[in-house]
Amino acid sequence: MTFKEKIQAGKFLITSEIGPGKGIQTEKLLDDAELIRAKVDAINVTDLQSSVMRLGSLAVSCLLKQKGFEPIYQLTCRDRNRLALQSDLLSAAALGIENVLIATGDHPSLGDHPQAKPVFDLDSVQLLRVAVKLQSGTDMNGNKLEGYAPKFCLGAVVNPGSDPLEPQIMKMEKKIASGAEFFQTQAVFDIKTFENFISKARHIKVPVMAGIVLLKSAAMANYMNKNVAGISVPDNLIKEMEQSKDKPATSIEIASRLIKELKPMCQGVHIMPIGANKLVPRVLEASGL
Repeated sequence: MTFKEKIQAGKFLITSEIGPGKGIQTEKLLDDAELIRAKVDAINVTDLQSSVMRLGSLAVSCLLKQKGFEPIYQLTCRDRNRLALQSDLLSAAALGIENVLIATGDHPSLGDHPQAKPVFDLDSVQLLRVAVKLQSGTDMNGNKLEGYAPKFCLGAVVNPGSDPLEPQIMKMEKKIASGAEFFQTQAVFDIKTFENFISKARHIKVPVMAGIVLLKSAAMANYMNKNVAGISVPDNLIKEMEQSKDKPATSIEIASRLIKELKPMCQGVHIMPIGANKLVPRVLEASGL
């Protein structure tokens, strides 16, 4: 079954992600993907994560596809105008890549080229609409595409820890109306926060996949609390990492515990290893997935 077919069948979805490196060597990326072959339903490929210049998500998605994996090509609005965004969507479809996660993207000032000019010609809602229009056989200006139209499985992002939360719910509704077929969330560490989000998004009928970030240290948790909007790592988890004598094992324990608690409330999980890809199979095993 394809990822889209699994969504349609109501399967509990499991995805992880790979972040392309700052160079053209791909052996490690592909080795990391092999660790989770047949263990996840699809693998996200991040698009210049944290606004750092890296190997492109489309190239890595294509390599994964060639190796028999099902990639989710992440496409952000930050670096491309509407011409390039439409062209990249067509390029993905021509390469057999149907799963696309559309996001606005972090501002370039946060990355390693802070002098870069942001584009943001379209936002994520508009780009979802553009992708749907391409599927109907025309570009966003109504010009007819040659040959057959592309087919996509379109995803979007949501931040369940946003305060206030109501604008996030409203944007989810707009994204669904614009073509979103699944959501992956920002990292979830606080179960009560996620419960509140789900209670207010009860009317949303599109699958929501809870984001799970693997903690590396207490310092990482504190950094996210201070610098990443909508993320709140509770004090008890920070204390666990501080007192841990085996931080990878503690990270696995925390992640698997969160997955078990979140599973009844969502339709899937998206694991973000942040470089700790070797831990993902152990997280899946420990959480019963």
